[in-house]
Amino acid sequence: MDVKIAFLNVDLEEEIYMEQPEGCVVPRKEKKSVYNKYEDNTCLVTCLYVDDMLIFGTSLEVVCETKKFLGSKSDMKDLGDTEVIPGIKITRTPNGLKLSQEHYVEKILRKFEHFDCKLVSTPYDPSSQLDIAYAVGRLSRYTQSPNQDHWTVVRRVLKYLRGTINYGLCYSGFPSVLEGLSDANWISDLDEIKFTSVHVFILGANAVSWKSAKKTCITRFIMKAELIALKRQVLRLSGLETS
Repeated sequence: MDVKIAFLNVDLEEEIYMEQPEGCVVPRKEKKSVYNKYEDNTCLVTCLYVDDMLIFGTSLEVVCETKKFLGSKSDMKDLGDTEVIPGIKITRTPNGLKLSQEHYVEKILRKFEHFDCKLVSTPYDPSSQLDIAYAVGRLSRYTQSPNQDHWTVVRRVLKYLRGTINYGLCYSGFPSVLEGLSDANWISDLDEIKFTSVHVFILGANAVSWKSAKKTCITRFIMKAELIALKRQVLRLSGLETS
């Protein structure tokens, strides 16, 4: 849904809670502008980006009713089935959906003149972790004063993206069980005394949430680093289960 002349209709009479402050819990104010759950377990989710709106749910009838209701409140245009959302391409398959970033990756590769580069099979050095989240997180630590070595690693990431430009996350809806995995390293680099942890949550046979980041605390043992990573994983899991 595209909201026409949205900036001329910014004032709201209603009290809207997008996110409550940490430690403050106001009953019945739980991000109602983002999702809604009905008594028959029907779920409706509305994603907003500036003046564009993505509406989906477990009932087509509820989705259509919501579009009709919103259209009666503001001048909107129904763009039909979503094909692209910011940075992500949506492809419908016989078994479900595929989310990819083909057009965004191509834009980055052409910007840095790496679209016709030599391909590599991993985004980081083969002796390190293979996920791009780790590579990007590691490189982001040197944005203030990068050197030629860092640019060499960046070029490797670009080469990896060129070879995997058609890759995406495919969701089938089954199994409908939320699984979480976490891991942590401990002083794998002599220049680093803080550990790096990684987590991934899987639903519908693919990842729905993931992160790789260096922690701010220092641990004396690998077991403690693993326990800290696991504790934060449980907290994230609780948030996903209630959303």
